[in-house]
Amino acid sequence: MDPDETARADGDDGDDAAWFDELFAQHAGAVHRYLVRRLPAGGAEAEDLAADVLATAWRRRADVPRGAELPWLYRTAGFVLANHRRKARPTPVAVVPEVPDDVDPAAVAVDDDRVCTVLGRLSSRDRQVLLLVAWDGLGGDALAQVLGISRGGADAALSRARARLRAAWDSETRHGDVTGGGASAGEDDAAAQAGAR
Repeated sequence: MDPDETARADGDDGDDAAWFDELFAQHAGAVHRYLVRRLPAGGAEAEDLAADVLATAWRRRADVPRGAELPWLYRTAGFVLANHRRKARPTPVAVVPEVPDDVDPAAVAVDDDRVCTVLGRLSSRDRQVLLLVAWDGLGGDALAQVLGISRGGADAALSRARARLRAAWDSETRHGDVTGGGASAGEDDAAAQAGAR
């Protein structure tokens, strides 16, 4: 047993428990939202996956950098999500709700289709960078920590991803105009929001 483990075994559990309670109170919601946004069908499994992330934080509490807990949790959530996707199972029909929600699917499809199409044209790395910024509000050092690269590398990755998003959006808009469609103001705002942060 190394000295750190011995110290924890000899009575630091109270400090660890207080640290974990604070970590949970401050970041459990953000971890859950991170997972919900990245899971299909409304993220029904997000709660279980968030629990896995937080259990990992407890087990590896000595590795969690103090003051940078959220980026560490997001990075861990990315690994947990990747493992989950490798084990994905089809959703049983019994789980599909019979009563639809109030949201008009046609409106959602019109608003989201072009943004999804454009994001789908980007590399998975570009999508990851843009969504960490737009959905999760990360930037600077926190973005670099989640990506596992330097701050300069993260800034460069974000700049390149924004440029590629802009080019893909322009291309999609031109294609939409040729076929009689065109980007609506709401779609322009959605794409700008994804790339402008």
